[in-house]
Amino acid sequence: MNAIPLDYETLRLIWWMLLGVLLIGFAVMGGRDMGVGALLPFAARTDDERRVLLNLVGPTWEGNQVWLVLGGGAIFAAFPPLYAVSFSGFYLAMIVILLALILRPVGFKFRGKIKDPRWRATWDWALFIGGFVPALIMGVAVGNVLLGAPFHLDDTMRSFYTGNFFLLLMPFGLLTGLVSVGMIVTQGAAVIAGRTTGPVAERARTYGSLAGVLTLVLFALGGIWVSFWMDGYAITSVVDGNAAINPLAKTVVLTRGGWVANYGLYPWMIAAPVLGFIGLIGAVVGLQARLRLPTLLSSSLAIFGIVSTAGLSLFPFLLPSSTVPNSSLTLWDASSSHLTLFIMLLVTAFFLPIILLYTAWVFRVMRGNVSTQSLEKNPNAY
Repeated sequence: MNAIPLDYETLRLIWWMLLGVLLIGFAVMGGRDMGVGALLPFAARTDDERRVLLNLVGPTWEGNQVWLVLGGGAIFAAFPPLYAVSFSGFYLAMIVILLALILRPVGFKFRGKIKDPRWRATWDWALFIGGFVPALIMGVAVGNVLLGAPFHLDDTMRSFYTGNFFLLLMPFGLLTGLVSVGMIVTQGAAVIAGRTTGPVAERARTYGSLAGVLTLVLFALGGIWVSFWMDGYAITSVVDGNAAINPLAKTVVLTRGGWVANYGLYPWMIAAPVLGFIGLIGAVVGLQARLRLPTLLSSSLAIFGIVSTAGLSLFPFLLPSSTVPNSSLTLWDASSSHLTLFIMLLVTAFFLPIILLYTAWVFRVMRGNVSTQSLEKNPNAY
């Protein structure tokens, strides 16, 4: 008799949703830091202004990376075939992301060591790269998942990736990359405008409003592209959510506009893109109306809607194959064992609330405006 209280299919669905929660958590929380970094050379013009922005995210950026670590860990433990194929096939793109992210802690620590303006300007642009590049490449990666990755599995389940880094930079991939950058910049602008005053806040409102409008247009264009100009994937064989892992035991076909089929099967999914549009409009209106909390909540809602739209459109696919569609990975055939998923769920149920409570406490302690005057009173400021 099976001692696990949840069946295999339910656990797979739960972990698919948890993976989405972790990725959205990183986009919302890490997006604050990346967005501020991407705006650093533009929203702030003087050294004092840039120090204000650094100290907006300096005390919390390390904690926000927990969501990235948890997301990677969830892929590794809950969906090992996805981890094996994606991390080996996209390794160059991931190395670029990691190198860009490394610039952030180095920039925080080294920027203030020397007062030479050229030294500090160099690190300011390094921090810009640390915010802009990861947002761009992560968005490009999502676009390439929708297009399908060039890999296939042989009879022994070995994966073979036949693409390269530059093949990722296709027009649709660049479009989704710009959507990612736009929503992250909007998030960063909401943070800056909500916790600073004066010219810095005004510039952030200007750049954030432009980014929000651009993201809204590109998100709509992406929806049209996926609906009318792109082939989506569909499983035509019988799906058994409780079956053992075997990615090759299914039949997959490509159909024009196939990624929007889920919205007909599950009408409630249309809430995701609707929330994306509402969030972007709310963020732009909030920035122009100088509303602090509503603007940040709206930009976070936009991220939730945009990322959820991609995930729900792909369901149940995790990584489609553009070369051999039957090798595509889905949540039904690329997960860990029944027992592993259950043990991981118990661990997550214990630790995730702790992370949420600690994050809420940190942001409560660090609340309030940051200004040049407040930095003068803080000997530990960047």
